[in-house]
Amino acid sequence: MSWISKLFKKSERTPAIVPSSETSFSERPDEAYTASTVIGADNPIRLSVDDRLDRAHAAESFASNVLRLDSSEGIVVGVLGPWGSGKTSFVNLSRPSFEREEIPILDFNPWMFSGAEQLVQSFFSEISAQLKLKPGLVEVGKGFEEYGELFSGLAWIPVVGPWIERGQDVAKLIGALLQRKKEGIGSQRKKVELALRRLKKPIVVILDDIDRLNTGEIRDIFRLVRLTANFPNVIYALAFDRKRVEEALSEEGIPGRAYLEKILQLGFDLPSVPDHVLNQQVFDGINSALDGIPNTGKFDTEMWPDIFMEVVRPLICNMRDVRRYAAAIGGTVRDIDGQIALVDVLALEAIRVFLPDVFQRFPASVAGLTTVSDISYGGHRDQVHLKQQVDQLIQVAGEKGDVVNALIQRLFMAGQRHIGGSHYGPDWSKRWLRERRVAHVDVFRFYLERIAGQGLLAFSVAEQAWARMGEAEPFEAYLRAVKPELVLDIIASLETYEDEITPDRVIPGATVLLSLLPSLPEQESGMFSFGTQMVVGRVVYRLVRSLPSPEAVEAAVRAILPKLAGFYSKLSLIEMVGWKESVGHKLVSAEFACELETSWRAQVRSTDAYDLAREKDLLRSLLVAKREAAPGEPTVAVPQNTQVTLSLLRSARSEVRSQTMGNRAVSRLPQLAWDALTELYGDEEVLQTRISELKASQPADCDELLTLADKYVSGWRPKDFGKD
Repeated sequence: MSWISKLFKKSERTPAIVPSSETSFSERPDEAYTASTVIGADNPIRLSVDDRLDRAHAAESFASNVLRLDSSEGIVVGVLGPWGSGKTSFVNLSRPSFEREEIPILDFNPWMFSGAEQLVQSFFSEISAQLKLKPGLVEVGKGFEEYGELFSGLAWIPVVGPWIERGQDVAKLIGALLQRKKEGIGSQRKKVELALRRLKKPIVVILDDIDRLNTGEIRDIFRLVRLTANFPNVIYALAFDRKRVEEALSEEGIPGRAYLEKILQLGFDLPSVPDHVLNQQVFDGINSALDGIPNTGKFDTEMWPDIFMEVVRPLICNMRDVRRYAAAIGGTVRDIDGQIALVDVLALEAIRVFLPDVFQRFPASVAGLTTVSDISYGGHRDQVHLKQQVDQLIQVAGEKGDVVNALIQRLFMAGQRHIGGSHYGPDWSKRWLRERRVAHVDVFRFYLERIAGQGLLAFSVAEQAWARMGEAEPFEAYLRAVKPELVLDIIASLETYEDEITPDRVIPGATVLLSLLPSLPEQESGMFSFGTQMVVGRVVYRLVRSLPSPEAVEAAVRAILPKLAGFYSKLSLIEMVGWKESVGHKLVSAEFACELETSWRAQVRSTDAYDLAREKDLLRSLLVAKREAAPGEPTVAVPQNTQVTLSLLRSARSEVRSQTMGNRAVSRLPQLAWDALTELYGDEEVLQTRISELKASQPADCDELLTLADKYVSGWRPKDFGKD
């Protein structure tokens, strides 16, 4: 599929942005391949085959009109248009018409020189040098050279001017120059005029980039043109921005336009580019820039018309803008490698290229643009701060504030509320992340920094994991192969696919995640972060609850439980689907839940000491089995085994976390669930005896844990923290 057909979907709502062709760069035949299909430097076109604005005919007409003018006393014509409108390209398109008539064309770019004296010297030297190279114009070239010397100072002579041949004696040159000055400018001018009148055809002298000069230099170049404008058979073609030149030529009481009209015999204003033509050039530029990039990212054909018309198009005024924009997006899209939605990138690149002051404020405005509405956090003061960030972006844009406003409306939904739009809550963040929209803070930061944060990196891997979830073995192999520090974040990211769960993913997905649960470490997290079990449980719960009925859930649970090795993972699933107060979600019947719990307790009681010691969170499992035993069930007995004791102490250890107001640091105090241990053993004395036996066995790497246990044995409790 061509990039055009991907990018621009036909719509009754936006007919203006529909391309006229379904041919992409990659599908064009070799003979149609031209420089215009490649986005390169901002250079004017030289060949009519590159004419993408259909100006070749107008350029030929311009040349014909110029040649029909009487040039016997010299004429000055102008190609007029705003900066970047394609004046140089237009002049280049007119050259073939002059060349067919064998009209000599000379070029002088005043932007290459500065200062009145250098400008005069360079003008006559360049023109005379080019004339000398033209057949039959050597005499005219020498005349121009000598005439120019009369208007030049003597300061350049010791360093030997550009048209002086090596080996000539400087003293002789100075003498000859003084003699010509003595003869007078009028005499020398007549020689030049006589040589020019002998020509059968006029000479065209093109002066380009005049509007790039400063005010003083613009005045100098027009004085120079006026000085030589009435030479016979000389046609000056000047390309410039009328407004800029008129401002430069204006003096007190004398408008620049009046001065300009005395010089120009013919002015040709470049036709404005029709909107549909410039739109097509933008489309072609994007297609060419993206052609060959393996991964451009997801593209929203419904969203693109609004982004184009409200954000991209208002910032593009001419073909120079098209080339700048296309050159910018190619490198960025290749660098991002599909990690951000393409429409978002196209919009942000337009801001980067054409509104750099706004773009520079993006890093300081991330919070204002991406923080979702949450009435439970932040308060009025925080909302005011976020709104200020957004308001400043629009203010910096100046007259293009409406473009930035549209950008926020279309790309940064969370920021809409600051400009009178809708509110978006936390649930939207999952969708934005899944769709790789910059509305999500991690995606936006990645665009700005080009360094994927852990959240976006984890989601990128989660996307691959999600694709494999339909089969247990590939899914588990993929998760086990990623970096351990990313696994929990990857599993958490799977929540974003809640709306896309299919029945075939439920059993393999839940089985693998619950099987991994015992081996997942409790990672360092903030004070209010979810623990490992909750992270895994949230994903498994969403998988299981997607099934259409309790019977379907029961069938899935029956299929999953036998595949789980430890009763820790089994308990997580049983409690999740069951009816236990504050834990269960009642996804199965009460009878089936009771059956599952009874069977699980029996398994716990029948497990030997060796396997018990290997279980994760052994304390909780044994306590549940003991507390919830039905009447007549055997009592749970804790084996007198040092490894079991060690496993219980490890599962009993936790940390009390605290955070003082205004302090980001989180304090941690280790503690043991001493009362729960005592309950399990039935007596504190038994517990202390088992701890003594464990210490006597001298287990490795347990010093900190045993020291903490000794403190409890001695009567210390967390309430005594800070006391001797």
